[in-house]
Amino acid sequence: MSSQTNNEEVALISRNLDRIGDPFALFADWLTKAADTEVNDHNAMALATVDSDGMPDVRMVLLKGFDETGFTFYTNLGSNKAKQLQANPKAALCFHWKSRRQQVRVRGAVSPVSDAEADAYFESRHRMSRIGAWASRQSQPLESRFALEKAVAAYTARYPVGPIPRPDHWSGFRIEPEAIEFWQDGAFRLHDRFVCRREGGDGWAATRLYP
Repeated sequence: MSSQTNNEEVALISRNLDRIGDPFALFADWLTKAADTEVNDHNAMALATVDSDGMPDVRMVLLKGFDETGFTFYTNLGSNKAKQLQANPKAALCFHWKSRRQQVRVRGAVSPVSDAEADAYFESRHRMSRIGAWASRQSQPLESRFALEKAVAAYTARYPVGPIPRPDHWSGFRIEPEAIEFWQDGAFRLHDRFVCRREGGDGWAATRLYP
C-alpha cells in the first residue's frame, strides 16, 4: 500500500475524530490490513515494563487476543516480564507496521487472565509449543543448548499422546488501556497522529496531536 493511500485513509478518519467511539474497531481494521502486508508476525508488539529498580525493560511479544477489555498475551510466569508485571501491574505496548507506515501505542493497567482463558489458549497451541512451555525455565540461566533439548525430550516422553495440561507457571496478562494512540506516516514528517482516551465508563474521547 502506498503512503498516499494510507494518508487518504487516515485523513478520512481524522476529519471525523469526534465520531470515533470505539478505538478497538479502528485497531481491528488496521491489524487486519497489516496481516495482508507484513512479512512476519503482524501481531507482534513491543511490551514495556519497569523492574524493581525502576529501570524500563522492553521486548517483543505476540498479541493473542483483544476486545473492549484489553490486549492479551501469554508467557512463562517465571519470566522477567511476568515478575515485573506482578510487582508493578502497568505496561505500554507499541505496534509498528512498517509496510503500512502505521503505529499504535497503548498504555494501561495490567491484570492476569482467568484460568479458563489460559487453558483455552494453551490447548490451541501446537503440541510442541505446549511441550516447550513445560521444558523452558524462561529468563533463567541455561548451562547449554543440550540441557534445553534434554528437557524437551523428557517432557515429550512424559506426554507422548493425549492432552498436555497447562503448567501452573504459564498463563497470560491483559493490558487494559487508558489511552490508545494512532500514528500514520506523513510527507515531510508531518505525520497524522491522534489519541483516544477513556472518558467516563466505556466512552472514549479522541484528540488530534501535533506530529
